[in-house]
Amino acid sequence: MSAIYHAEVNLMTIFRFPAIKARQSDQHTVVSFAALASELQQFAFIERVARDSGGRLSGFQRPQIAGHIREIRDYLEKSEAILPNPIVVAFTSGIEIEEADEFGRCVVRISSHDGPPGFVVDGQQRLSALSQLPDKDFQVFISGVVCEDDAELRRQFVLINNTRPLPKSLIYELLPTVGGLPRRLGDRAFAAELAARLNFDGSSSLKGMIHQHTNPAGIIRDTAIQRVVMNSVTDGVMREMIREPNGEDLCFQVIEQFYAAVKYVFKDDWKNHTPKTSRLVHGAGIMALGYVMEVLALLDGARTWQAFSKGLACLVGRTAWTSGEWEFGPDDHRHWKSVQNVNRDIVTLAQYLITIVRADAKARRAALTEPPDGSPEAP
Repeated sequence: MSAIYHAEVNLMTIFRFPAIKARQSDQHTVVSFAALASELQQFAFIERVARDSGGRLSGFQRPQIAGHIREIRDYLEKSEAILPNPIVVAFTSGIEIEEADEFGRCVVRISSHDGPPGFVVDGQQRLSALSQLPDKDFQVFISGVVCEDDAELRRQFVLINNTRPLPKSLIYELLPTVGGLPRRLGDRAFAAELAARLNFDGSSSLKGMIHQHTNPAGIIRDTAIQRVVMNSVTDGVMREMIREPNGEDLCFQVIEQFYAAVKYVFKDDWKNHTPKTSRLVHGAGIMALGYVMEVLALLDGARTWQAFSKGLACLVGRTAWTSGEWEFGPDDHRHWKSVQNVNRDIVTLAQYLITIVRADAKARRAALTEPPDGSPEAP
């Protein structure tokens, strides 16, 4: 066995491994040791990302990728298979590390009295593949990280996996639960938090419609909604709102009310559609309309779905969300499906919509100042 001993004491399993302690962060303890796959499965587990009925986030690991796991399993079945990359396991409790000698050699004691104390931070597909090989108890390297609490554990998960090909949408969904992140990730945390609230708040017009790892049935990409929020916070209506004491609520209300208006004005292009059948719920449409929201909020002071609906009415009959052609210019007519989720198409679509909305807002303002009965204005 890889462990020095593995004993049962009052139904409590204790593992003891020779290890090497690395001198890295003053705030964390990092050790490396080898364990059998069967042992690893007793002291570490994979916590899938999920949400409860109230929308609260738990766990952090992405869903299993069956094809990838099968490929790893098929390889590990071979007699010449090796697995040099360690599986990273984080602990907040259940682990003791004895004093290391001058060479960093120490002994690690892991107790599974209350269930597996370790969380797999990196290597979940490898561990899943190993679990499918009961007749080959493979010995693997473990990199153990001792974290102060669950918040630090999540932070390490994000930082470790951000350098690997992990789905960005999962990283973004976890950001609101993590502090002390680099600026480029921290800036997105609010947008991710607001997108999650739009998806799970019972009063939201977008409830259940946003595709996230915790809501795979959603049809609108969470990254599209996040882009709308980030643009608004950087240089739009949310820039001032977020500074108010109840800024987060104000931001939620304005974007929730805007898309409620979109659903109302373009009901036939929204209801029962997917991004494949309607560009209205496609990333390009969602992001382009985000710029329209800014124009209506600025020119009309729109904050409610009724006010936004009034400003959107001018677009009816001039869009090609589900059929026909977009008439972007005299020499630029495009089939409705040709608008893609790329920056140049989003900008073109946004400019087209904004031009119509601005002209309508100008005409409505002129009508309000026009003298009654066509009589000339008083000098």
